[in-house]
Amino acid sequence: MILQALNNYYERLRADPEIEVAGFGFSHEKLSFSLILSKQGAIVQVRDLRQFEGKRFFPKSAIVPKLPKERSGKNAPSYFMWDKSKYVFGCEIDNEGKENFYKYQFDNFAEVHHEILNDSKDPGARALLNFIDQRIFGQVSELVMKELLSTGFIAFELDGVMGFLHEKKEIKYSWQQYLKYYQSEIKGQCLITGQRDISISRSHPQMKNVSGAQSSGAALVSFNASAFGSYGKGISNLNAPVCEQAAFAYTTALNHLLASGSRRKLQVGDTTIVFWTDAPTKAEDFFGLALGGKEAEDKGMVKELEQYLDAVTQGSYPDEIGDQDTPFYVLGLSPNAARLSVRFWYVGTVGNIAENIGEHYKTLALERSFENDPKHPKPWWLLKELAPQRDSRNMSPLLGGQFVQSIIKNQQYPRTLLVTAIARIRADKQVNYLRACVIKAYLIRNAQKEISMSLDRKNTDVGYRLGRLFAIVERIQTEAVPGANATVRDRFFGAAAATPGRVFPVILKNAQHGLAKIRKDKPGWAVNLDKSLQEILIDMDPGVGFPLTLSLEKQGMFVLGYYHQRQDLFTKKEEKKEE
Repeated sequence: MILQALNNYYERLRADPEIEVAGFGFSHEKLSFSLILSKQGAIVQVRDLRQFEGKRFFPKSAIVPKLPKERSGKNAPSYFMWDKSKYVFGCEIDNEGKENFYKYQFDNFAEVHHEILNDSKDPGARALLNFIDQRIFGQVSELVMKELLSTGFIAFELDGVMGFLHEKKEIKYSWQQYLKYYQSEIKGQCLITGQRDISISRSHPQMKNVSGAQSSGAALVSFNASAFGSYGKGISNLNAPVCEQAAFAYTTALNHLLASGSRRKLQVGDTTIVFWTDAPTKAEDFFGLALGGKEAEDKGMVKELEQYLDAVTQGSYPDEIGDQDTPFYVLGLSPNAARLSVRFWYVGTVGNIAENIGEHYKTLALERSFENDPKHPKPWWLLKELAPQRDSRNMSPLLGGQFVQSIIKNQQYPRTLLVTAIARIRADKQVNYLRACVIKAYLIRNAQKEISMSLDRKNTDVGYRLGRLFAIVERIQTEAVPGANATVRDRFFGAAAATPGRVFPVILKNAQHGLAKIRKDKPGWAVNLDKSLQEILIDMDPGVGFPLTLSLEKQGMFVLGYYHQRQDLFTKKEEKKEE
């Protein structure tokens, strides 16, 4: 199902005139230099294709001929119409300035090009063969700089003719004919296209730009032990028969989604997430931004995103994001040595994904502490808030993927989310907007709690009421002993949330001493604070007293009660009247 959806996405990319995607037997690669040849094969000029940005040179991206299989090993075969200097000239200069020679690569470059181009009458093809025949192993033209021998890939052009040689029609045709002879001799039925008696690929191209995976690439489909084989097919990809064209298509589509700078990619913890639709739609852009992808480049896009999130949170569907019945796909990948693991796979519609995102942000909705607090906090911001020292490097690698999966599929949040949030609050005694959002969302979705955005005086949950009580006690101490080195929150917050029966008798006794001090200077304010205490205490069962312990969910309610009451205490009377 995954491979078929990626294969269909490749066909969509090929049909889009605004997107340049490689066809079968070609690949997007980085070129650093181009040798401009005369018809006789002499080097007329060396053209530097790199662009200088900031403090670095960046090679030029181009579509070049390339076999679907990645080359590897000491004596790997040459590429066609482009390659490094050790293939083109038989020598290369290393980082220490030492010149190294490569006889096999030098000879193989000539062999490959003669095999493919010998029958071609294209002037560029003849010029390149003349250049090859005139070379002498280890000798380089004076026009060729030392930098060329040590940096990047080299392509070719014909003097006086625009474009690279590999872009010429006749040379492309020669390459395509060569591909037919290179095809696998093993025939079978393709699992993706359903075609019968077609060449089956022994190995599939590698995926790049998955965080944590090998930089050279990792396989999505592979077999590395005989236990995974069947019907005598060994450990090759013949166990999952996919034709060469389809293997190229799905890997090219996935690499396009994974490309550096892609707006169809998210990184949350160790999970790399890619997403796409069957037809072009604005929902793709909104989905990435809504879940914390690359920020919009202009303020207009940010405004549109906020309007979109406001709409879906309220349960409506903005027409401008496209047909809500358009299929929508989300794939979560994580690294596993030289392979990729599928962390999760979601198939829905644009309408489904909008509804699920709306439900998520609806559960997060909470009264903000400050005006600059985000109205729609992205998953990455929330996870970073739960990491030690708020350092993204300390984020739980598994929690990120689980959290985003629960959002996309509108499932229960992972319990680790609540455990981590409570643990961070106990560790640093800080209850802020983002942490309160996480706890509220978990309790609504997982524990079916009814929680308002702001203070709810009618909420009888014991954890919620104790949290409110703690916030009032803290305010009494702040008023009675301004500038105290250690506040009641610093000393007792974690214990009060977990074991209130042991802590509250002590802090309430101290609160009465604090009220006595406040009455001397602010008698009216002392009366209000005392009334607030009694309002909460009177509704609690006097025969039971304070519970000895609170469950994790009750501790979450304690945090929310504390947050709501604290917000209410610091809200100006004028603002309360307006509300």
